[in-house]
Amino acid sequence: MKTIKIIGRRRMWAWFILLSILICFLVAMFSGSLQIKRNIGTNAPLDKFKAHMDERIPNLMKLYGIPSCNIALVQDKEVVWTEAYGYADVASGRVLTVDTPMSVQSITKSVTAWGVMRLIEKGLIDLDAPVSEYLTSWHFPLTDYPTDKITVRQLLSHTAGMPLGDFTKIYSPGEAMPSNRDVMTGEAVLMREPGTGFSYSNTGYNILEILIEDVTGRSFSEYIRMEVLLPLGMESSFFDIDTATNPYPPTGYNLRGEPVPVYLYPSKASGGLFATAHDIARFAAAGMQENPVLSGESIKQLYAPQSRKIGIYGLVFDAYGFGHYIEKLPNGMLSVSHGGQGNGIMTHWQAAPETGDAIVLLTNSQRSWPFIGCVLSDWAQWRGLPSVGMERIIWGHYGLCVVIGMLVSASLLVILRLISAFYQQKRTRFRLVRVGAASILIGILIWCACQKYLFITSVFPILSVWLGGTTFAFSLVLLLSAVLPEWPGKKY
Repeated sequence: MKTIKIIGRRRMWAWFILLSILICFLVAMFSGSLQIKRNIGTNAPLDKFKAHMDERIPNLMKLYGIPSCNIALVQDKEVVWTEAYGYADVASGRVLTVDTPMSVQSITKSVTAWGVMRLIEKGLIDLDAPVSEYLTSWHFPLTDYPTDKITVRQLLSHTAGMPLGDFTKIYSPGEAMPSNRDVMTGEAVLMREPGTGFSYSNTGYNILEILIEDVTGRSFSEYIRMEVLLPLGMESSFFDIDTATNPYPPTGYNLRGEPVPVYLYPSKASGGLFATAHDIARFAAAGMQENPVLSGESIKQLYAPQSRKIGIYGLVFDAYGFGHYIEKLPNGMLSVSHGGQGNGIMTHWQAAPETGDAIVLLTNSQRSWPFIGCVLSDWAQWRGLPSVGMERIIWGHYGLCVVIGMLVSASLLVILRLISAFYQQKRTRFRLVRVGAASILIGILIWCACQKYLFITSVFPILSVWLGGTTFAFSLVLLLSAVLPEWPGKKY
């Protein structure tokens, strides 16, 4: 009898594995996951890569529901190609062009870091001096931790103990809004002792905005434009827009595909820049050669790891420097990057300084992470670079297909066991365990449905829906298996 039970269990596990594999393949096929990996010849001519992108990008945009994308490439430290795809506004049919400035969100932090390093080069501030020494027009609010220990280095590297900040406070161009100083008085309350760990913070960079203004006596927008943007040839980049701006930035589209009109933040240094992909490509190229803004030594500091324990960002990157994510590629080569995400917007740029290569991707959709991961994978393969960290989104995509396959397979097997128990008049076991597990899963799904933003939904906009549906179905099957009346007879 024991031998028969063992054989039965082995058969059940065999069926579970076979069903999981089959369903995983079907999920990957119908969700478009089989399209996310493509091969492109290493060091193929630029024209061949352009042709590849002209086919690849529209297909991926259609798959993930992304209205438009601007791309720019840097080779041998020079911008060699820019292209625009899709619509800046779907309802009006306005086409995106390469000249259309787009909100780059947190890519702004990289630019802000250059502005701060320029002040350091001029001897106007010191990296390790208390930032309060330079703040003359604003003071930190009351907090449980000492603010006089906060340094410029900590603010640049997200190690000052500052909170993330409220990035949902947005305003239409021309609409009255509070000043950055007023916002910081409410937000800049320390969460931990300065210098004790990494905590990504928009607030920290917005304090650097005040620092720049107090030290220079100029507005942040003017300082960055005159000292960083224009010297680098970024003439289509700016912080202040109005309804007369032409071409007007694209409408954004959130995770549900709903339009998000162009908006501004009261604070600019953390995510307020508008730029073309070409301008961001010029910025990336400037960091790989002599330029009129920063010395090579300062750029090395920007790209030097300041914090290696960077929380969830460690799934993709190895460290954070000053306004730049840093990763060591499998061949030991350095790669630097930064992305941006806001309501209806997602962006990314990545460079390999040692080879002189870089890529910029600006989209007007919050569903773009897998899209960006796919294009970066193609770009890295084309340039002969080992896999970059953002490619892990692709592997996560495959992993989620496996999880969904296992959930569907488990649901089917439970149903088959129920049918078998019904005809054989057997009793089921572990009823309370099944009810408890189902209740927990349904509770998690309800909590997820109540959230305005979910990380997993942003990274996996298609498969997260599949995962939610299969988890709910599995929960119902567990409840059904627990509440059906027992049949008299021998338990199994």
